[in-house]
Order: sequence, then structure tokens, then C-alpha cells
Amino acid sequence: MLKRFFFAVLAGALLLCGLPVVRAEKAVPKVSAASAVLMDAGTGRVLYEKDGHTRRLIASTTKLMTALVALESGHDLGETVTIDRAWTGAEGSSIYLRPGEEVTLEALLYGMLLRSGNDAALAVAGHCGGTVEQFVARMNRKAQELGMEDSSFANPNGLNAERHYSSAWDMALLARACLENEELAKIVSTKSITLGTRTFTNHNKLLWRYEGCIGLKTGYTEKAGRTLVSAARRDGLTLICVTLNAPSDWADHAALFDYGFANYEARPLLRAGEAVGRLPVSGGLIPACPIKAAEGLTAALSLRERAEVAYVLAEPALTAPVPAGARVGEAVCYVNSEELARVPLVAGREVPDILAPKGGFALWRNVFKN
Repeated sequence: MLKRFFFAVLAGALLLCGLPVVRAEKAVPKVSAASAVLMDAGTGRVLYEKDGHTRRLIASTTKLMTALVALESGHDLGETVTIDRAWTGAEGSSIYLRPGEEVTLEALLYGMLLRSGNDAALAVAGHCGGTVEQFVARMNRKAQELGMEDSSFANPNGLNAERHYSSAWDMALLARACLENEELAKIVSTKSITLGTRTFTNHNKLLWRYEGCIGLKTGYTEKAGRTLVSAARRDGLTLICVTLNAPSDWADHAALFDYGFANYEARPLLRAGEAVGRLPVSGGLIPACPIKAAEGLTAALSLRERAEVAYVLAEPALTAPVPAGARVGEAVCYVNSEELARVPLVAGREVPDILAPKGGFALWRNVFKN
């Protein structure tokens, strides 16, 4: 009895001394979706995949691409859009636009993304693209730019059409780009908003049901089934989840997010502006230039994983003049010997040419002051 008490006290003392507590890992969940992907938004690393590259119908999750292309088109959100008759009367979800009605582009985007208005998507495309057909061509160019190799768009709203499809993997790449667009990220995280005479409530129930959910978009047609692209953020870690043809999509996303947050943590690998070394400079007022990471990088890593960073330089030395911010190489991050991400390396300061005729004493003074 006394020995048992001694060991209990010792165990308590060890815990109080700060020994790490092992976190229980969560098993990979079973999901109802025909295709599913769980991705780390910070690096694009896929943490879970089920038939991720199969081409499938994507329904209204299409509107994420429509919104991204529209917001990158240069049009102002406050612009007034006069509704063309051709954009009205679309089948399925609608915000009931009327021919000749004047609506702001902002209201159309909210109506398209929150209420999933198919007519709003046509209006956005027609206004921002000149014609709907020209806008759809831009959508396909953007897909190529993002590396969406299994995607093709035939319309801006996601109604079933020949050569209109994507994959879970590609839609996760699209979601990552959407989250990097501040205005789009703001819209898809909005639960409800009133603009003009219309009130829009988000169809994405995860915004209410799942702690940390920050968007993105629901979709459904009879042929596509239930489609869902969502994202959630906890403790500095942002995860993207995509399910296609998923009868229990809300449960699938909650289970995959729980799995991701239980088994992975946000680990900073590089900080923006972090000094990583120095490069010699020939012909400069100073002999070496500090090299810095142009961007920060935080990765989702399991407790067992360790990341490595290798620095790849364009040249072993620099030649003056060197402008501040000039790209000099890349930091390549690896996990499990596989490349995870690349971050540009840049000159941390300007290095003037020693033979530069202007500046005189003031130039020398500034160099050594810095």
C-alpha cells in the first residue's frame, strides 16, 4: 500500500515538473464522399485524400472560381450593374433579379456566394467579362494558372453541362487561392448580410456548427450530389476540406477537421524578414549582404514529423549594385524527404556600387549607419 502511494506521488511530481503529455492521435475517419481531400492551407500539403483526382460534377462550388476571377478583374465592388434579361430566370437557386434592375457588384457577389444565386453568377460574369462566354474563358485560364489539371468550366454557376467538372484536389487548390484573397475570404465567412433590399444568409451550416469554420461554399444538383468546400482555423492552423458527391457532407467535414486538428499542429518554419545568412558582394561599399526570407511559412506537421530547410542560391556571390529585395535564391522546405514548399530569398538591404559617383560622404555615412 505504501509503495503504491509512493509511485502515485512520484508520477504526480513528474507531471508537475513539466514532462510533455503525449497527445492521443485520432484515427483516419471513414467518409461518405466519393472524393475527398483535406489540405493544409499554408503549404498546400494534402493530409488526407480519397479519390482526389477523379473528375466529378461540382455544382455551385463553381462559384468560388467565378468570384475569384471577378475580384481579380479590376472592377470595383461599388459599381452599379444593370441587369440584362439574359441573366435572369436561371434554373435552381436564385436571388430573383429583374431585367433593368440596378444592383451593386458587391450585392451580386454576396448573393452568389451566400444564397448561391445562379442568376447572380450570370450577372457577375456578364458584367466583369463583357460576355458570359468571355468570362468563362478567363475561369479556365485561372484554373490553368492555379495548376488545376483536372478541371474544366463551361458556365459560372455550376449547373450541369458538358465539359464542366473538377476534382477534390483541384477544388482544394482553388479554395487556397480564395482564402488568400482578402475580400473573397471575408464574403465566404459572412453568416448573414443585408445589402439594398435583399438579405442573404449563408447556406454553409458549418459556419454555425463547427468551431473555427471560416467558409467557403456549398453545392448541389441531382447529378452532382452534395458538394462542399470548407475551411476551418484553430491555433494558427488553417485546414481546407473538399467533398464531392457526399450524402453526409456536414459530418464528413467535421470528422476530417477533427482528424486534422488532432493529429497536426501549426509549426513555423520561416518568418517573413527572417535573416538566414549573408552573401559576399564584389564591388560594393560593404563586403557582404544579409539574406532574408521574403515570406513566412507555417506548416501542418504531426508530432512525429520534422522539417528541414535547404537554401538554394542563384549565385555564390553578388555583384554591386544590389537593390534591396532583389531575389537571390529560394528556401526549400522538406518533410519526410519530400518537398513541402519554396520561399523566395531576397537581399535584406541595398548595397551600392563602390564606384558610384553620387552620394559622397553622406552615402558612406548611411552605409555604416545601417
